[in-house]
Amino acid sequence: MSRLLLAALLLATTAAVAQTTPAAMPVTSAAAAVSSPLRTYALRLRPGQDLRRELLAFAQVHNLRAACILTGVGSLTTTTLRLANQEGPTVYQGHFEIVSLVGTLSVNGSHLHLSVADSTGRTLGGHLLDGNSIYTTAELVIGELPALDFRRETDPTFGYQELVVRPAASEAAPSKAPAPVRNRKK
Repeated sequence: MSRLLLAALLLATTAAVAQTTPAAMPVTSAAAAVSSPLRTYALRLRPGQDLRRELLAFAQVHNLRAACILTGVGSLTTTTLRLANQEGPTVYQGHFEIVSLVGTLSVNGSHLHLSVADSTGRTLGGHLLDGNSIYTTAELVIGELPALDFRRETDPTFGYQELVVRPAASEAAPSKAPAPVRNRKK
């Protein structure tokens, strides 16, 4: 009986919090987090393409307001990163395996991190910048969260542009279901 009472109390509290969070209020804590269904996209980049530029272009073409990199593997001949606590880019030439690609992706600002390993297994990582040239392939799966809207706003703590998560406005999250394929008679 006490478990049932505890579960009912938890549900009532959760519902009350959800009802008191206005749609325009940014989601800034785990307690105020909102969920979203997930739509996925799979794509492959080809030799010579720039990893970051292609990801940002993909976000623009698909009007991704809130997305994330679910997985990314492949290889690079040039790796350009902004390392931790550094102002400018660091460029590496050679052959690198992408061992991790993570981050948020949005037409309103993205934040992406890349880790690569060289031929000895040494791993480097940092902020993904323009200038990461695909060697043989980059195989990517991107998750879109259509019920959310990611923004980058200045956080007064350090002055950096940081993630602000908001529920998507209903007009900002149109259905992107693919059009049905119809057989045409000639």
